[in-house]
Amino acid sequence: ILCLRSPRNPEQKIIKRVIALEGDIIKTIGYKKKYVKVPHGHIWVEGDHHGHSFDSNAFGPVSLGLLHARATHILWPPQRWQKLQPMLPPERKPLQREEE
Repeated sequence: ILCLRSPRNPEQKIIKRVIALEGDIIKTIGYKKKYVKVPHGHIWVEGDHHGHSFDSNAFGPVSLGLLHARATHILWPPQRWQKLQPMLPPERKPLQREEE
C-alpha cells in the first residue's frame, strides 16, 4: 500500500494498493482499454472499493515519480490501529508478468 500524489491533482495525496508492476499485463475494471501492459517506470494502483475508487482504472498507469511513501500502519481512529499486511485480491493478480 502506497501513498502517492494524485495524477490529476499533484497537491492531493492518495493511498492505493499496488496491483501490477512495470511489464505486467492487467485486466482493468472500467478503464478505456480492457487489458493494459504497465509501461516501464509505472505501476497500476487500485483502491479497495472497486467502482467507487479514484485509481488506475480512472487515470491509467502511475509514474513511479509520483510515489511519496509506503503505508505500514493504520493509526486513526485508535480502534483500528493495526499493521497493514501486503495482500493482493486473487481476482486482481496480473494476467502475465514479464520475466526479468
